[in-house]
Amino acid sequence: MVADAHPPVVFDTLVVVGPGLIGSSVLRRAKTYGNLARRLIAVDNNPDVCARVLELGIADEATTNGVAAVAQADCVMLCVPVGAMGAVAAQLVPAMKPGAVLTDVGSTKVSVTEAIAPSLRADVPYVPAHPMAGTEFSGPDAGLVDLFENRWCLLTPLEATTAEALQQIRTLWTRCGARLREMTPAHHDRVCAIVSHLPHLLAFTICGTADDLAGETRSEVLDLAASGFRDFTRIAASDPIMWRDIFLANREALLEMLGRFMEDAQAMARAIRWGDADYIVNKIERGREIRKSLIENRQA
Repeated sequence: MVADAHPPVVFDTLVVVGPGLIGSSVLRRAKTYGNLARRLIAVDNNPDVCARVLELGIADEATTNGVAAVAQADCVMLCVPVGAMGAVAAQLVPAMKPGAVLTDVGSTKVSVTEAIAPSLRADVPYVPAHPMAGTEFSGPDAGLVDLFENRWCLLTPLEATTAEALQQIRTLWTRCGARLREMTPAHHDRVCAIVSHLPHLLAFTICGTADDLAGETRSEVLDLAASGFRDFTRIAASDPIMWRDIFLANREALLEMLGRFMEDAQAMARAIRWGDADYIVNKIERGREIRKSLIENRQA
């Protein structure tokens, strides 16, 4: 349903830097419901992306001139790969007007907040955020108006984050349909290492293993892929640059979780080798319970 013609907005002008899957989904939500911002500006360094944003009608303006755009903003949302956050912030934050809010959607928070920190200003409050929603697609055409519906958005406010700015970003994501939770950047990175980053690493690796199989075996794997393997290939279709940056930015937490997984995988291998049926059944039952919990929690 579309909101009233003149709903109250969170910000007068919202600038989305990087209208990919997440950024274009925010823009679509803002256009459809009209209660995030009165004016929407998309920024991208690719003129073709800007042209496509205008063709889709998901922003009022689209420009490659980020400095000019953010000078007009009441909120600047950085939706670029985590490896680019520091450089983009260094370019744009000096041009922001006093009182405007800076936020981001990065999938790692320690590395992103540390990268942005040198560019921060006392008169520009910063609210780090991470909407935990996505698909394997990218670019402005990939956005969905309901992408964040009933999905978690994790907020990791810093000591200098003002209560007013935090509340504005909370309201923005609530109006996007998200459920909110606050935590420290370090705790965020440990949680996401197991629930997001490790599954993607495993998916890329399993697909790589299949691709390395020789001759006829490889052909049969691809021709006869069952649902389990197809699920892995969906995740593995994700943007390689984005996930390269995430893996490197969150390497400590990710390597810790990968180490734990490898120990558990070795334990399962021993159980299979020695016919430990009880151990195998216990692991499968625990997996079923996890899946049941996700469904009950509206995350599946």
